Amino acid sequence: MTRPAQTPDGSPDHASAATTGDGRGAGGRSAPWVRTRLRSAPSSAVLAAALAFVAVLLAAALPRAVDRGADQALRSFLDVRGPASTSLLATSEARYGKQSVDELDSVRDALVARTGVGFAVAPAGPVHGSQAVKARDLANPELPHPDGVPPKLDLLYLREAGAHTELVAGRWPGGGSPDGPVPVALSQQAAQTLGVRVGTVLETFAGGFSTPISAEVVGLYRATDEADVYWTGLPCLTRACQKNTPGIPPLRFWQTAALVGPEGLGRLGEWGEGAEDFWRLPVDTGRLRADRLPDVAAEIAAYVSGPTTSDLRRATLRGDLRVTSRLPELFKQAQARQQAAAPLAAIGPAGVAGVAAVVFCLAAALTADRRESELRLLLARGGSPGGIVGRLLGEGAVTVLPAAVLATGLATWLLPTPRWTATLLAAGAVTLLALLAFPVRAAALLSARRREPAPRRRLVAELLVVAATAAAVFEVRSRGVAPAGEGLDPLLVAAPLLLALCGGLVLARLQPVLVGALARMAGRRAGLVGFLGLARAARGTGGRARPSVLPLIALLLAVTTGGFGSTVLDAVDAGRLRVARLTVGGDVQVSAPYGGALPPEMVRAAAALAGVRTSVGVWTDDQAFVFGTDQGSTQVTVIVAEPAAYAELARTVGRGPFDAALLSGAAGGGAGAPASADAPLPALFSSGLAKVASGGTYRLSLSGGDELRIGSVGVVEGTPARGGTGGALVVLPAGPTTALVPRTGKPDRWFATGEVDGARLRETVRATAPAAAAGQFTVRTSAATAAELGSDPLQRSAGRLFWASVAGAAGFALLAVLLTLVRAAPERAALLARLRTMGLRPRDGFRLILTEALPQALAATLGGALVAAAAVALLGPAMDLSALVGSTVPTGLRLTALPVLAQALGLAVLVTLAVLAEAAISGRRQITTELRAGDQR
Repeated sequence: MTRPAQTPDGSPDHASAATTGDGRGAGGRSAPWVRTRLRSAPSSAVLAAALAFVAVLLAAALPRAVDRGADQALRSFLDVRGPASTSLLATSEARYGKQSVDELDSVRDALVARTGVGFAVAPAGPVHGSQAVKARDLANPELPHPDGVPPKLDLLYLREAGAHTELVAGRWPGGGSPDGPVPVALSQQAAQTLGVRVGTVLETFAGGFSTPISAEVVGLYRATDEADVYWTGLPCLTRACQKNTPGIPPLRFWQTAALVGPEGLGRLGEWGEGAEDFWRLPVDTGRLRADRLPDVAAEIAAYVSGPTTSDLRRATLRGDLRVTSRLPELFKQAQARQQAAAPLAAIGPAGVAGVAAVVFCLAAALTADRRESELRLLLARGGSPGGIVGRLLGEGAVTVLPAAVLATGLATWLLPTPRWTATLLAAGAVTLLALLAFPVRAAALLSARRREPAPRRRLVAELLVVAATAAAVFEVRSRGVAPAGEGLDPLLVAAPLLLALCGGLVLARLQPVLVGALARMAGRRAGLVGFLGLARAARGTGGRARPSVLPLIALLLAVTTGGFGSTVLDAVDAGRLRVARLTVGGDVQVSAPYGGALPPEMVRAAAALAGVRTSVGVWTDDQAFVFGTDQGSTQVTVIVAEPAAYAELARTVGRGPFDAALLSGAAGGGAGAPASADAPLPALFSSGLAKVASGGTYRLSLSGGDELRIGSVGVVEGTPARGGTGGALVVLPAGPTTALVPRTGKPDRWFATGEVDGARLRETVRATAPAAAAGQFTVRTSAATAAELGSDPLQRSAGRLFWASVAGAAGFALLAVLLTLVRAAPERAALLARLRTMGLRPRDGFRLILTEALPQALAATLGGALVAAAAVALLGPAMDLSALVGSTVPTGLRLTALPVLAQALGLAVLVTLAVLAEAAISGRRQITTELRAGDQR
C-alpha cells in the first residue's frame, strides 16, 4: 500500500494526488493550486503568515525606533542647553539719527526670511530691540549699596514687550524732553528691591567721556511668565540681580534693567556710550531631525559666517551685521555622540536579524522535508522544476505578502516618524527572505543531481569564516571601534556575529563526537532510554550523518549578542557609578555654604545613618599659598582630614589613594615616627606641586592669615574633595593641624561611602541645620548623579533597543529549537511507536525525547556563553563607552561573569521549558497517530 503525499502538518495531501505537474486535475480540469493548497493545510499557511508578520514587524519597527530615539536624543541634548544656546543672535551698531521701530522690524523680516529650509524659528518668535552698550552706576544715595558698591542700570528698547508683561503702576514710557530724564519702565520686583517708585528720578555719575544723565521711572510692570523664552539672554529685566565685582574679595552690588519707549531709542547711545541693535531668532529644535543634522549644520554655518551672512548684509544695508550662535558647536557634539553610540546600539538588532534568518532557513527545511514526496510526485508527473517553484512562489505570496503589508503598516502606525527608506528596505528584505526561503530550498531539492557537500568543500567554507572572523577582530583591536566621524562601525557589529558563527561551526563538529561518547558510556549501563536518546542526538534526522548546524547557530547568535550587549550595558552602569562617585567624592556629600562649617551634631547624625560604611569630615581652603617652591610661592588647595578615614575614602572612590601611615608621623621622620613640638607637619603634595617643590620644609599660609610649617612625605593624584586631578594640592592630618589652627577642626564638607538613603540624609541635614542657615547646606549623592547621567534619551534609547533585540533574538532562538523538534518529530514518533509495542512506558518515551533534544540546546547555550566571553575579551579593549556613560571614561571593556551567565542561563531555562512543553503536548499525540496508522516507512 502506497502512503499518500502529506502536507506540512502531516495530513494527506489530496490536492497533489488530484493534480498533475501542470496543475490540471485527473479529469483535465484546471485545479486552483493556491486555494487547494491553502485549504488542505490551513495551519501551515497560518503559521507561515504569523512568522512573516512577526519578522517583518520587527524589521520595520527597529529602524523607526532608532530614528525616534535619535531625534529625541538630539532635541533633548539641545533643549537642556537652553534657548540662548539654540538661538541665532544678530547684532549691529545702532544707526544714530535713522533709528526707528520700522527699520528694526524690516531687518527682523529679512533675517526670518532666510530660515525655513532646514531650520525654522521657534513658535515663540524672534525677540529684537536695541540696548545700551554699557550699564550706568546710579548715584542716588538712598539706593541699597551692599559692600559699598552702587547699583547699575541698563536701558533697552524691547519690541512687543507689552505682550509679555502687565503694567501694574504708572504708564509705559513715551515722549519726554531730549534734554530731560529718560522715561523708563522698571519691573515691580526690581523697584521693590531698590526701593524706588513711580516718579523716582535715577541719577548717574559723570566720568570719562560721559556726561551725567538721569532716568525717570514712569511705570512699573510685571512679567506674565518669567520663565518665558522671551526673557532669555536679556539683562535682569524681570527682577534686580545681585552680582559680584571681580577680584578678591568679591564685592556685591545690584544690577537691573529698564525699558524705554520708541521715542527713547535715540538716547540709548547717550546712556551707554553707544547702543547696539539685536535680533534673537530661537531655532525650533522640535523640527530638527538627526538624519538631516549635517545639512542643517551646513545651513546654520552659512547663516552665521558664510554666504547667507553676506546676503543679509546687502539686503539690510548693514555692513556690520554679525550673526553668532552656539549651534554649530552643539551640532558637532551631537553628531559625535550619535556616531559613538551607533555601533553599540546596532549590535542587538544585528543579532536579531541573524537569528531570524536562521529561523527562516529552518522553516524552509522543515517544509521541504514534509513536502518532498509531493514535490517529487509532481516532478514525476511531468512538472518542470521551474513551474513547480513558480507555483510555490505564488503559494507563498498569498500568505507572506498580506502579512508583510499588515506588519509594515502596524509598525508605521505604532512608531510614527517621517523617514521611510530604512523601514521599507528592512521590511522588503525580510519579506523577500520569507518569500524565497522555501522555493529556493525546493529548487535545490528538485535539482537533477543531489549530493551532500563534500567534506573538503565544507572545511574550506568553515576556514573562510574563521579567516574573516580573525581579520575583523584584528582590525577592530588594531584601530579601535570607529574612527572619528565615520559613525556606524560595521566591523564591530559583524565581529560578535562572526564569532558566534565560528562557535556554531566548531560546536557542530564537536557535539556529535562528545554526545556519541556519552551515548557509548550510557550503552554500557542498564537501561535503553539514555543510550537511544544520546545516540539520536549525536546524529541527524532523515538519514543525515550529523545534526543540523542551523539550530546551534541560532542559539549561539542569541546568547552571544545578548551576553556581549548586556556586558556593555553593565559596564555602562558601572562607569556611571564610578563617574558619579568621583564627581560627588564618595556615595554622599554634605557641604556647608561658602565660608561656613558643618555643625558637629549634623556630622554625628549623618555618620550614624544606616548604610554608612566610611565617613570623614574635611576642612578645605582654596586660597592658601605654599612659600619656598621653585616658583617662590604657589597657590594651593588645602585638605585637612583624619588620615585613616580619608585614606579609606580615597581608596574606595579611586582618586588620590595613599598610605595613612604617611601622615601619622613627623615630616622626614618616616611613617609612624613621633613628631616633636617644632617639627614640620607631614603633608601630601599633589604631583603638580611636587614638581615645583625640590624638598625640605615649606611655609603654608592659609586664607585667614594662619601659617604652618609643612614637609612633603608623599605624592597623591587628586582628592575626593575636588574634581579632576589637576591643580596644586596639600593634604594635612587633622589632629596636629587642628592643635595649631583650631578652626581647621570644623569641617566644611562631609563625605561617606555605603548605601545611604539620600532622602533620609536630607531630612537629617534639615533637622540639624541652624535656623539661621536653613536651606544653605548642599546634599549630593552618587545615586542621583548616576541617574542624571543615565537620563540622556540617547542612552535610554540604546538600552531599550538592546533589550527589545534580546527579547526578539530569544524568541526566534526558541522557535528554532521548536522547529528542530518538529522536523525530527515524524521519525521520533515512529521509533517511539515501535518501542511502545515492545513495552516502553509513556514516561520513558518522555525521557527519551528530553535526552534527545536537550544536549544540543544546552551545549549551544554553554557555547554561546563562552563565545560571548571571548567576544568581550577580544573586542572589549577597543571599545569606548563614553557616549553611553554620559562622561569621559577610559577606553576598554572588562569581562564580568554575571551578565554573560544571566543571558546563557536564562535562555537555557527557556529552551528547557520549551522542550518539556513540546514533549508533553505533541509527543503522546504523535505516538498515538503512528500506532493508529501503522508504520508505513
